Amino acid sequence: MPRTPLYEPLLASGARSGQYLETETAISFGDTAGEFAELRSGCAIYDLGWRAKFVATGADRVRWLNSMLTNNIRDLALNRGNYNFLLNAQGRILADLYVYNRGEYLLLDTARWQAPKLVEILNKFIIMDDVEITDISDKLTAVAVQGPRARETLRAAGFAFADVDPLEVQDTTWNCIGLSVTRMASDISQTYELWMAPANVAGVWERLIAHGARPIGTDALEMFRLAAGIPRYGADITERYLPQETDQPQALNFQKGCYIGQEIVERIHARGMIHRKLTGFVVEGAVPTAGAKIEAEGKEVGEVTSAVTLPSADGSRAAALGYLRVEARTAGAEVQVSGARAKVLPLPYKDLVA
Repeated sequence: MPRTPLYEPLLASGARSGQYLETETAISFGDTAGEFAELRSGCAIYDLGWRAKFVATGADRVRWLNSMLTNNIRDLALNRGNYNFLLNAQGRILADLYVYNRGEYLLLDTARWQAPKLVEILNKFIIMDDVEITDISDKLTAVAVQGPRARETLRAAGFAFADVDPLEVQDTTWNCIGLSVTRMASDISQTYELWMAPANVAGVWERLIAHGARPIGTDALEMFRLAAGIPRYGADITERYLPQETDQPQALNFQKGCYIGQEIVERIHARGMIHRKLTGFVVEGAVPTAGAKIEAEGKEVGEVTSAVTLPSADGSRAAALGYLRVEARTAGAEVQVSGARAKVLPLPYKDLVA
């Protein structure tokens, strides 16, 4: 199983290692509840070496990738990015990824475990096109700095950059090291990513911790993901689902022209006909397992895709994501999950990450 470039330094700093999305990294630093709190109210730093980076080069790269993905690659401004789905001809979701226009190449960013399948599919559709997909994950890794104090901590640690718009990339230097800064698009958190050569990541990590960033593991990151209502491919988004069912409008563009699966997406858009949609729940009692059935008035209306226990002032509570039939998605409605009472909440769960 692959290990992130930060794996050894993380162990040396007291992390408990484990598997996250088929990659070995830090899963905890000993206080998951405290790490979760830091993500919401302080400044947390975490390893992103479980993500993969690819570049698309060649004269046809923009036209070709625009014909493959659900978002508008053609009109991406220099050093700007967007979130995308890769679909099959039936409109089912085969992968998700971010794409950034880096001038002479397009940068593709996805979870490392998705990368082999994603690249295999993309390469299959390079016919007479001047396009080449190259894995640069061994040359580029990343860390994230998140929380309301993220920006001031980065500045205090000497990382100089102008205000960064969501999904904008800025190139800068730190201690004579070249790196790039981007910011995730989110109404819930202020999250910066620093991209750099693997040889430099330990020094960047140590510098930010020295200036107050708290290291956190993937257990806390998963807690935040569920609390923020952020679906993850492979759990909450799979080939079972159509794009509009996932409730991720930022992945879709309806003016861009043809791409694989577009006919299905456009038909749903025009008719507004979907039967289920990604939904959030707070469950009383034990955390439900993925696949647990959701019922309302004695009828099955959906199923859970992921869930986690969240700490709260009165103990703990279970937050879950799942798909629910649209007629049962009324905010505040009560349903049953594996026999336990649950309440439907709109996503994101802003009250759970405040």
